[in-house]
Amino acid sequence: MEKMPTTTHTLNNASSASFFAEPQAPNVKFGEVPFSTLLDSLTDLNNKNKQHLANVSSCCGSFRNATLVESVFLMCEELRLDPLVGYQALEILDRFMVKHLKNLFGSQSVEDAAEGDNRSREDAVLTMLSDKFILLMFSCVQLASKLTHHLSALDNNRAVAFLKSVGHSCSKGTLLESELLVLKTLDFSINFPNPLMYVETLLEVLEYNAAVAPVTHLYALSQRVLQFIFLQRTAIYNSLLVAATACQSPSLEQRVNFVCVREDYMLLSVGVIAAAAFVLNLSTWEKVVQELSDVTGISPQSISDFVRVTVLHIARTEGAFKTA
Repeated sequence: MEKMPTTTHTLNNASSASFFAEPQAPNVKFGEVPFSTLLDSLTDLNNKNKQHLANVSSCCGSFRNATLVESVFLMCEELRLDPLVGYQALEILDRFMVKHLKNLFGSQSVEDAAEGDNRSREDAVLTMLSDKFILLMFSCVQLASKLTHHLSALDNNRAVAFLKSVGHSCSKGTLLESELLVLKTLDFSINFPNPLMYVETLLEVLEYNAAVAPVTHLYALSQRVLQFIFLQRTAIYNSLLVAATACQSPSLEQRVNFVCVREDYMLLSVGVIAAAAFVLNLSTWEKVVQELSDVTGISPQSISDFVRVTVLHIARTEGAFKTA
């Protein structure tokens, strides 16, 4: 598959940042959303999370590996897009690619290409995608920016210029065709909840309930923790699976069943906030865990288990960078 693009900037990712430095409060205001609106938002996110888990497949998350996550984050950083765009783009990309691949494997064009060159269907599909994947990934970023930024969305002029700067020249027409392919494949439904939405909504609830920890500082750290988990997703969820099964080599059935845990964004968001609270102030983090449990119904033990694994991975990475 085509090599991921490089940019002139280095990703300011959570893998190399110090989690234990004093966080800077972001330019975000909490506590201004009316309670009725906040309640509706939380209920809607919870229902959508349950619906997603009820229909989850083993393919979910296949296109959220560290290389793709870092590439999307790099694109957003280079283009100075809000972090929310990156997480939304990853949601669109993962769902699009899973559905697009299913469509390709069932298409006559792939069968004809495989027969004509005496190749397997898998090789034919990979060949068809190899020249288009970067453009498709970028289209997911552009669509996500239109959902998030509205009037200041990434327009075609900036898009074409950016792609050219990373060695992937294309016309505005080609860019439009790529966007339409993503939209049509997903039946023009791309407004999926992303993990940062869950984190922000839960922090709004904590602020409304007069949380024991400063929510603005929690938000600053939560963003870094969430980014870290996305970049270290495979390692962290493998550790969670081993802890849940008490088995160093979980069976295929156990791994398949664990997909529901891996795709549970409500669990992820409470784990992210609780881990941030742990790093921010150890003396109050248990109270934050209880507050999150009261709001979501997720047991304090489940939240604590998620935090323990996450913080251990953060500490190991922190130590590795300090000794490097």
